[in-house]
Amino acid sequence: MPDSTESEEPAVHAPSQAREDSEYVRLVVSNEPRVVEGDSGQPQPEQGTRSRRWWIKLIIWCVISVIASLIFLKWGVPFLFEKVLIPILQWEATAFGRPVLALVLVASLALFPVFLIPSGPSMWLAGMIFGYGLGFVIIMVGTTIGMVLPYMIGLLFRERIHQWLKKWPQKAAMIRLAGEGSWLHQFRVVALFRVSPFPYTIFNYAIVVTSMRFWPYLWGSIAGMVPEAYIYIYSGRLIKTFADVQYGNHHLTLVEIIYNIISLIIAIVTTVAFTIYAKRTLNELESAEKNGETAMIATEMEKLPLERPKHHSLPVSLS
Repeated sequence: MPDSTESEEPAVHAPSQAREDSEYVRLVVSNEPRVVEGDSGQPQPEQGTRSRRWWIKLIIWCVISVIASLIFLKWGVPFLFEKVLIPILQWEATAFGRPVLALVLVASLALFPVFLIPSGPSMWLAGMIFGYGLGFVIIMVGTTIGMVLPYMIGLLFRERIHQWLKKWPQKAAMIRLAGEGSWLHQFRVVALFRVSPFPYTIFNYAIVVTSMRFWPYLWGSIAGMVPEAYIYIYSGRLIKTFADVQYGNHHLTLVEIIYNIISLIIAIVTTVAFTIYAKRTLNELESAEKNGETAMIATEMEKLPLERPKHHSLPVSLS
C-alpha cells in the first residue's frame, strides 16, 4: 500500500502540466485527427474525385469572378474614379509631401494586418504615386512590419488562438503544415501560403500555435509577398492611367494600348498561375502528410518539450 500511494503522487501534481502539454501539441503533432481517421474505418476519397471537385470549384469561381468583374467595370469603376480615386489623388497632391505620404503608407501597411484590415488599397496607392521602384520598397517595408507585429502579438495569446482554431480543424491542419519539417520546408510552405488564397492576416496570428520558427516565417513571408507587391503596383499604375485618360487630358497611343492589354493579360495569367500552383502544392503536402509518418508521432512528442522554448525566443532586432 505505501508503494501504491507513492506511485500515485506524481499523478497528483502532474494534471495541470499534462493538460497544458496536451493542449499545446494538438496542432504541432496533430495526433487526434489521425486517431479519428484510423478508427472511423471509412475509405479515403479517391484522388481522381478530389481532382474533379477541385476543377469544378475552380470553374465555378472563375465564372463568378468574370460576372462580378463585368458588374464592377460597368458600375463600380466609374463610381470609384469619380468619388474615391480622383479626390484621393488631388488630396495627395496638396495635403502631404512625398516623404510624409510614404511614411503614412508604410504605417497603414504595417498596422492594417494587425486589425485584420485588407491592405490592398494602400498597395495600390503606393503603385500609383511612387511607381515600381520606391513603391516596391514602401510595400515591402510596410508589409514586413505588418507580418512581424501579428506574430509577436499572437505569441501573447497562443492558447486563445489555439482554442479558436479548434473550431476549424481542416484549416488548422493546413496551418500546421507550415510548422513542420526543416528550415527550408518551413520557408517554402510559408511562401506558398502568402501566394495562395488563404487569408494572410489570419495566417499571421494562427502560425504561432505551430512549431514554426521565426526566421523561416519572416523570409518565407517576404519571398511570398514579392509577386503580390508587383501585381498591386502594376494594377495601381494601370488604374491611374485609366483615370488620366477618362478624366484628364492624356490620350493613349496605339503602342500604349497594346502594351497595357498585353501587360494586363500577363498579370492575370501570372496571378492565376501562382494561385493554382500554391493551392495544388499545399494540397499535395497535406495529402502526403496524411498518408505517411504515422509511426513518427511518438518520436515527435518526445522531441516536443525540447522544441517548445523556441516559441518564446524572438530576435532582439530585425535589422
